[in-house]
Amino acid sequence: MAVKIRLQRHGSKKRPFYFIVVADARAPRDGKFIQKIGTYNPLTVPATVQIDRQKSLEWLHKGAQPTDTVRRILSYKGVLYLKHLLRGVTLGLFDEATAMTKFQKWHEEHDAKIRQRQDDAARARRGNRSGRGPAPRRPERRPAPQSDAPAAEASPE
Repeated sequence: MAVKIRLQRHGSKKRPFYFIVVADARAPRDGKFIQKIGTYNPLTVPATVQIDRQKSLEWLHKGAQPTDTVRRILSYKGVLYLKHLLRGVTLGLFDEATAMTKFQKWHEEHDAKIRQRQDDAARARRGNRSGRGPAPRRPERRPAPQSDAPAAEASPE
């Protein structure tokens, strides 16, 4: 049985909200699933992702294949990097403590970047709301051009 980690759409029209689920590849998109491992809201800036790192890591080790979008989400949350580090531990390249230290360092740097993006987005929103200074200037109406030549006098004929 082929197992996929994929998105299950919820939310109203033009307001998507997704569950990240583990499902049989033959099941319909919004149908039966094996386990829910997280949520994804693409409408926030940056997108809000809640994921159970341990469950997703277990399913990846069992052979579940993420879809392209979920693969990017897992990469964003560091699950794929953690899987990569644990693979190095099993190969004997370094011990688990070193792997966790590397992951913690990456996680702290990544969180700092995310906080910076959130602050920038909030600042931009505040700038759009409170920056109601003078209204944009409208082009001035200029009178129709008048010629300097004297008006032609009507000649009686």
